[in-house]
Amino acid sequence: MSPEQNALEPIALTTPLFYVNDRPHIGSAYPTIAADAFARFHRLKGHPVMFVTGTDEHGQKIQRTAEKNNLSPQEHCDRTVAEFYTLWEKFNIRFDRFTRTTAPKHQAIVNEFFQRVYDAGDIYLNQQKGWYCVACEEFKEERELPASHHCPTHTNVVCEWRDEPNYFFRLSKYQDALDQFHEANPHFIQPESRRNEVLGFMKQGLQDFSISRVNLDWGFPIPTDPSHTIYVWFDALLGYVTALLDPDDEPTLTNALKKWYPFNLHIIGKDILRFHAIYWPAMLMSAGLELPKRVFGHGLLTKDGLKMGKTLGNTIDPYDLVDRFGSDPIRYYFLKEIEFGKDGDFAEDRFIAIVNADLANSLGNLLNRSLGMANKYCQQTIPAHDPSHIHEFSDLINAVIAQAQSLGSRVNLDYQNLNFRAACEKILELIWNCNKLIDETTPWKQFKAGKQQEVNEVLYTLLEAVRIAVYLLSPITPQLSISAYQQLGLSFDETDPPDWSHTNWGILRSGTSLTPPIPIFQRIEIN
Repeated sequence: MSPEQNALEPIALTTPLFYVNDRPHIGSAYPTIAADAFARFHRLKGHPVMFVTGTDEHGQKIQRTAEKNNLSPQEHCDRTVAEFYTLWEKFNIRFDRFTRTTAPKHQAIVNEFFQRVYDAGDIYLNQQKGWYCVACEEFKEERELPASHHCPTHTNVVCEWRDEPNYFFRLSKYQDALDQFHEANPHFIQPESRRNEVLGFMKQGLQDFSISRVNLDWGFPIPTDPSHTIYVWFDALLGYVTALLDPDDEPTLTNALKKWYPFNLHIIGKDILRFHAIYWPAMLMSAGLELPKRVFGHGLLTKDGLKMGKTLGNTIDPYDLVDRFGSDPIRYYFLKEIEFGKDGDFAEDRFIAIVNADLANSLGNLLNRSLGMANKYCQQTIPAHDPSHIHEFSDLINAVIAQAQSLGSRVNLDYQNLNFRAACEKILELIWNCNKLIDETTPWKQFKAGKQQEVNEVLYTLLEAVRIAVYLLSPITPQLSISAYQQLGLSFDETDPPDWSHTNWGILRSGTSLTPPIPIFQRIEIN
């Protein structure tokens, strides 16, 4: 890696910290796949990357779930966390840190942060009266609830009436500061629709929120009053910070914040947007810490056009999905077919049609045909080529070369903006134009006519263009891209991937030996 690359800005990003009341579902995998693609892209660019994922393990919901299964809360958490590790491995998620809010070091970070906020005068004891959803771990305002007091998010859960002493955080104190911050940082919340939701909520006036519970054992005690347990959100959000500690560090805020902080990006579900875009920034302001640079609220997934739920029996089992189809096609479908930030649908027949068309028929077929012709017409090597040689196909070839040469700079902004769909579409356009180039130049006819130079120019263009395409697709389909690189006589190490210079034209060297092509993506056939 060059000194220039080492000088690039470190990138720290997070997924949500997933609640471990149940095994991971497709809604957990979706943002993690997106975060992984974002992290892989920045590794290609040469940025030092800290990709944090993990689990939120405290609260009454966990305690009740564990009791129901005759387990201690810690046993329940340990079992569920193991499921996350297994699933992330199946989806080829290359995280740097997995943070757990039950970790001993986390308690030290929470206590120090709590003390800072307490010393700032932003924590006080008061009586909490209201309707509480255990599933959300949140008090609901009366105006949010129907007459039956069912939670609007967890529609099968009836909120419980609570009247108890709680410690509160003075969120209202930060109304003006947050208003000014959001006005000065219009891109902090993305996409724009999520920003509008947050600003609309803030206009109603911010209310102080509860940060403790009584009669709850599963959690960290309030340092100044052990009869109270720290409420899950005040504890959970700090899991991001704890993750930044190096393994041998003493658990202090100074050590946690020394290198990777502030976070460049939190990827979260829109259902927890308020906590990340309002509560978290206010807590950080109170503690005198910098705020993250961006919070991106992704949409929700449906199946066959219907909201997923156990009652409907239409949930998507991510383990089953990845075992049946492999990780790359699933990663590709969710990031290419669903505009990240909007709600999206999974229908298996559409999934199969999309990945067959794009990965098998377009990309896989292009690579297979191009390598097959190079093996047949160029002695199983990357052909020699001379760009200065003018012939009847020069204009067609030059158009593809120009498109391939500019592709890196064109998808760069898409990846930065988490617009994976646009990146895939630009890459696919190059692939389609390469397939069109084969049809227009008919290399087999040129070979029969003895026009070896023309054959060489076309085939080198095809092979180099498809190399650039699979390189730029690698954040989304890493295994497919590695396989394609290997067939082109190049190596692609996931832990130390080829640097951004691989977006330049001319990486393939003439004379490099090629092996017989093997399809990099087999069509999915449904029996």
